[in-house]
Amino acid sequence: MRLNDSPIARWTVLIIVATAMMMGYFVNDVMSPLETLLEMPRSEGGLGWTPSNYGFFSGAGSFINVFLLMLFFSGLILDKMGIRFTGVLACSLMVLGTLIKYYAVTTDFGESQFSILNSQLPASAAVASLGFAVFGVGYEMTGITVSKSMVRWFTGHELALAMGIQLAMARLGTAAALSISAPIARHFTLSTPLLVSLSFLIIGLLSFIVFCVMDRRLDDSRQAGDSSNEFRLSDILVTLRNPGFWLITLFCVLFYSAVSPFLKFSTKLMVMKYGVDPDIAGFFSSIAPFGTILMTPLFGLVYDRFGKGVTLVITGALMLTAVHFCFSMPMHSNIIAIALMVLLSIGYSLAPAALWPCVPKIIPLKCLGTAYSMIFFIQNFGRAIIPMLVGRANEVDPSYTSSMLIFGFTALGAALTAIAMWYVDRRKGYGLQLPNIRK
Repeated sequence: MRLNDSPIARWTVLIIVATAMMMGYFVNDVMSPLETLLEMPRSEGGLGWTPSNYGFFSGAGSFINVFLLMLFFSGLILDKMGIRFTGVLACSLMVLGTLIKYYAVTTDFGESQFSILNSQLPASAAVASLGFAVFGVGYEMTGITVSKSMVRWFTGHELALAMGIQLAMARLGTAAALSISAPIARHFTLSTPLLVSLSFLIIGLLSFIVFCVMDRRLDDSRQAGDSSNEFRLSDILVTLRNPGFWLITLFCVLFYSAVSPFLKFSTKLMVMKYGVDPDIAGFFSSIAPFGTILMTPLFGLVYDRFGKGVTLVITGALMLTAVHFCFSMPMHSNIIAIALMVLLSIGYSLAPAALWPCVPKIIPLKCLGTAYSMIFFIQNFGRAIIPMLVGRANEVDPSYTSSMLIFGFTALGAALTAIAMWYVDRRKGYGLQLPNIRK
């Protein structure tokens, strides 16, 4: 019997690797609720950033991954070097990037300015952006590594449920960052949330080292595979020729561009448009990730047992579209804001719960790391560009109408792509609508 046939073993592995991912998600969003503090003058405890500076910083997490193709190379490293090596490397890069961000926030650079990509940045924003870019390499590398480890340990079992729980724990990290970062910064210093982040990342790194021990035992329990199961560079063509892969990729670009950047701006949205107290605005923003903690595993279980994966994806994208268009309307009630965040959390749960288990149905395991990396690589274009567009839109239109329309039309594009995915699945027979648990 293979080690992953043991429920205790595979669920233990899930908790370990999901913990590492959760710590990364916490750090990824730890500065999102601090936008108003970062934009305060230094004399008042801030760094004097502008909305455009913050938008540049928010997009910087994708710069090395996108412009230096590092995310694509991360997939090649994963498929050639394996899950264990890549995971330890990824966690270490997240620690390094966070150290650089901490240095940026705690150092007085005076009036130094940098010109980067047609953006004029104070030195603190430029160095923080560098740190976030390095962190982003490790963050995305961790994501594809954890995804491949889930497929490796749960194929033929509760794959969608496992991925749903992993996503739920990741969202817990996001929700915690949105909830506690601003209060910690206000009661201590602007840099304190980053110190908390460093301790969490060290816990994540140690967790992944424990996983490495168990994953080696899985190798020992499996029969040695033949050379046909080894990844070759020519196998990339298998992925590139697959229309299902391209539709999933396009959906990810549009869907996550309408969610992840929105959460980075949502705390200030609650303050400026809905008049929420800055100390609790992060809790409004955290409704979405907190909601996914319960609902993503639930929808994953539905997919495992009953199928209808593409149907779940379409429904989630349509809900997200409706939410953003409602946010663009001149409605200023706190109750409306809470209701919209609840609806967003449902859509944010539906689509990913079914989407990620669809990928191994169309891509062989030996190519899976490269496939995930190419999806995330292309997805990062949206995550790099949208925050900069929204940051500039908010300077021109402080009512948030323009920025919410940007998010709304992006989500609508995701919904149309998901409908095309349903059509192609019917023609190609990928089995995306079929249950994951083998009878």
